[in-house]
Amino acid sequence: MKRTILPCLMLIAALQAQTPVVPQKAAPASTPSYRDLKFPPLRQVTIPEVAAFTLPNGMKVYLLENHELPTVRGTALVRTGNLFDPPDKIGLATMTGMVMRTGGTQALTGDQIDEKLENVAASVESQIGEISGSVSFSTLKENTDDVLAVFKDLLTGPELRQEKIDLAKTQLKGGISRRNDDPDGIASREFSEVVYGRDNPYGWRMEYEHVDRIQRADLQAFYRRYFFPANVMLAVHGDFSAAEMKGKLEILFAGWTAQQPPVPPFPAVKDKPAPGVYLAAKEDVTQTFFYLGHLGGVLRDKDYPALEVMADILGGGFRSRLFQKVRTQLGYAYNISADWGVYYDHPGTFTISGSTKSPSTTDTLKVIQQEVEKIRTAEVLADELEASKESVLNSFVFNFDTRAKTLNRMMTYEYHSYPKDFIFTYQKAIAAVTRADVLRVAKQYLKPENFAIVAVGKPQDFGKPLTEISKTVIPIDLTIPQPKKELAQADAGSLDKGKALLRKAQQAVGGADKLEAVKDYALTAEVQLDPSAGGMKVLQTARWLASNHFRQESQLPFGKIIAYSDGKSGWLLSPQGMMPLPPAQMKQVQGELFRVYYRLLLSDRVEGRTVNYAGKGVLEISDKQDNQAQLTLNEETGMPEKLSYQSAQMGGGPSVVEEVFKEFQEVSGLRVPSKFTIIQGGRKFAEVSVTDLKLNTGATVEEVSKRP
Repeated sequence: MKRTILPCLMLIAALQAQTPVVPQKAAPASTPSYRDLKFPPLRQVTIPEVAAFTLPNGMKVYLLENHELPTVRGTALVRTGNLFDPPDKIGLATMTGMVMRTGGTQALTGDQIDEKLENVAASVESQIGEISGSVSFSTLKENTDDVLAVFKDLLTGPELRQEKIDLAKTQLKGGISRRNDDPDGIASREFSEVVYGRDNPYGWRMEYEHVDRIQRADLQAFYRRYFFPANVMLAVHGDFSAAEMKGKLEILFAGWTAQQPPVPPFPAVKDKPAPGVYLAAKEDVTQTFFYLGHLGGVLRDKDYPALEVMADILGGGFRSRLFQKVRTQLGYAYNISADWGVYYDHPGTFTISGSTKSPSTTDTLKVIQQEVEKIRTAEVLADELEASKESVLNSFVFNFDTRAKTLNRMMTYEYHSYPKDFIFTYQKAIAAVTRADVLRVAKQYLKPENFAIVAVGKPQDFGKPLTEISKTVIPIDLTIPQPKKELAQADAGSLDKGKALLRKAQQAVGGADKLEAVKDYALTAEVQLDPSAGGMKVLQTARWLASNHFRQESQLPFGKIIAYSDGKSGWLLSPQGMMPLPPAQMKQVQGELFRVYYRLLLSDRVEGRTVNYAGKGVLEISDKQDNQAQLTLNEETGMPEKLSYQSAQMGGGPSVVEEVFKEFQEVSGLRVPSKFTIIQGGRKFAEVSVTDLKLNTGATVEEVSKRP
């Protein structure tokens, strides 16, 4: 901006020097206030005429003509959701919703459908959320028939191709691996899980192990159970004739006659208060993110209108009590809000959330508690009430400011069995809320003694300890559990055979004594990434010092990355600067230390390690810290052939990594791999060539851990 503004200022100055100054009229004595502005009242919500009917196969259809634009849009709403996930395969519904679209149909792959739709500026999408699934389409009027055909095929016969299932797994694992990056997201997630409880579908958390268990057959079974005509509501709106569209849909879906038993109700939410202060320590933040509250209610509750107004007065915006007190007067919070959360069919959560300066964390939470108590003990002011009622009503109207939104909202009401006139009864109820109503519901429904308070921040920066709020502060473990590979059944025979084969490998590479004599190494290697992985060449050096000091330097095209760890902590230097070794990288380093070639081959001598024969030359090696690896040996010669393990892949969660040994060299009487191929997630990732290797260099901890 500076380079743009400066010449403009010079140009203005030059023009002023050449242009006569024209006297300006004096400004008005006073400028009108924004309070004097007059706005017309919001127009009334009107319900358009919708053509509704049921197809012979049982699918309900709603058609709404709208000839303002030459477009046609539609959504099939399906009664399903991730609340129906099996407890051991959390994420099944989400993955099904993803792959229904990306997996394509029997006739066309997802990529071919992408190309076909892009050529006509159309779209077809699918997804499954907590309490519903949907398949939707959007197209120009002239392409309606072609896009409808694609939409129908994806809704009634998705192919759910395996390669897209694999891609969806990678994406879901990537989300798991990044779930602790956003501190506000952590606070929101942990608060929800505390309030709903972690022993039911509302508080379940998807982990790597759940994703790994999901197979194509699971997606196929989930789709068949919930995607059948009688379980679908289809709404279409746009530039068409309702009579003609009805005829098209009757023909299009005539062959879809799948049947299933009625879908059961969603699980009930049990109110099990979990009061207390929950702390998630996060060292890389300079402010505290917080959520506090308890279960809320359901949209149809008779007191919801008064509760919504109450929450708006408490924390609904710039004029709210919490904002004025915590942000404006005290200057503690960066943002703060309150909401009486509801869902259509199960309770939401009453939530006060925001972020504050770390030193004022405890004081902020105390002030919030004080403001909650105030609204429970005295009536709100008349102007507060009227401003909030107007705000709530104005916001609600925008759910119906287009015919398409109105149609979708009306279909959603019917999906959840709400009365057709709910819109109007809700508006009337908001308008009728009184000061006495607000006080009554605040007393009745706000229960500070049941508040769960979740804080995410750096505890040592808090000005006052959280124990001033609660005697007991419950720590939150943010560790992301790594997936465990199912190991072969171990017995005395397989364990003995495993150790015997490992001893054969020790002799094949030079002897156990020589392996045990290795106390450090210095290695240099060239890593050529596969074109599918970026195609770049990386120069890598690694230092290891028994037993747990490890340093790796990687020279990349954009700069150098250096990482060091002593097995418990460490640091990372990148072009962005120095930082503590992040947990994900720390886990990788611990895996590297577990798999150090010279130590791995001596696993029968390392306390706490188990060596089990899994068949066909495969040794499963594990320890008590959940580290695992599979070492494949040539049973005749004892030479190592392949090393397999789980590791995080770039941009995603853990995947299976294989190091396939191609060549060996002799160093200090030991045969060690000099060339090997890395396969990640079933695809070639890189070729590695060791250019220099020295053993027992006399390295010291100071040398290996030295910062640049």
